[in-house]
Amino acid sequence: MYLETIATTSTTTSRVFNLPQDELKKKSFKVLMKNQGIYNGLIGLGLLYSVYLSTASLELVRVFLVYIIIVAIYGSMTSDKKIIVTQGGLAIIALVSTVF
Repeated sequence: MYLETIATTSTTTSRVFNLPQDELKKKSFKVLMKNQGIYNGLIGLGLLYSVYLSTASLELVRVFLVYIIIVAIYGSMTSDKKIIVTQGGLAIIALVSTVF
């Protein structure tokens, strides 16, 4: 979330997302990155809420994890195959751990 919302033009952001820095400096691209960062942050807040405050925590956690996995599958099909591991890997492990 930090890279997408605050450090949108940093060399680290360029390296992590495999994008040239001149592309990251475009205003329209920065807006897209910030929107994506807020989106990811809210997913994280939803997971925290479901774990610590919700009365139906397991059900909500599973919904969020499935959502993250679906988005990772879509990203691996449309952008970069390793997204399924980098974005979805922990969600898959977490989802499996809720079953046992």
